[in-house]
Amino acid sequence: MKTPTTMQWIRTAGTRIYTGSSRLTTHYAARAVQAAQRRYRSVKEWLASSSGLRWLAKLALLVAAAGLLRKIVMKVGGGLYERLHSGAAGWLLWPAAALWIIAAYRAGHPAWKPRQPPAEQAAEDGQEQPAEEAGSPDGQDDALEQPPAGPVRPNLLDLRLALARVGTPHAHLAVLATAIGTTPELVRETLDKWQIPVVAVRMQDRGTSTGVKGGDAIHPALALDPNDADVVAAGQPGNNNSNNASFETVPDEKNPVRTHVIWPTQ
Repeated sequence: MKTPTTMQWIRTAGTRIYTGSSRLTTHYAARAVQAAQRRYRSVKEWLASSSGLRWLAKLALLVAAAGLLRKIVMKVGGGLYERLHSGAAGWLLWPAAALWIIAAYRAGHPAWKPRQPPAEQAAEDGQEQPAEEAGSPDGQDDALEQPPAGPVRPNLLDLRLALARVGTPHAHLAVLATAIGTTPELVRETLDKWQIPVVAVRMQDRGTSTGVKGGDAIHPALALDPNDADVVAAGQPGNNNSNNASFETVPDEKNPVRTHVIWPTQ
């Protein structure tokens, strides 16, 4: 490989600095325009959030702030220009030129890419995520369609369906919890919430334990209504045995935690 001469290296470096200077100028100009647009939108939204006298007060405040900012910029810029023009701060030009040459040389590399703010970089990364990672097409997270990780708190309808399926006619709390797919403690909390008495009851082939009464002594809140058809019984397993009630329950094929109640046609 032939070693480049000094003139060739200088020519290549000059071309790279020229290219980098054009890139940096375009990049910083675009950043400045974007910053101005963001500031304009924020000010416009701030003004639009008020009306009447409040809007006029905000407008007067903006005009006063703009006038004060103009004076500060003119004062600082004018003072800096005077010092540079008189030679008092001429030494600042050399480090500024050196920094610019180094930055332009680096920006002139073929693989150089402009650095983006963290917020814009995060937004760009989010747009490049695959559709399957970003979420389901309907905007809902797939995790919402999965069964809950732990025992769920049963609602009143869960207790109605469970009592109608397993009651003999009474039902123990543990039996109701197993039929729903939760714990006896959560079953008791729901019963207490609806002020349903929890007493000692006897189930067939199970003896006596804490539970709720069914049959003629059933609490009004636990009475099953045909209007409860096609409901969601969280955590309730499918059971087609309708010996204890004139309905059938079938599991949902797509969501295991859904149970459909089917009432026989008259």
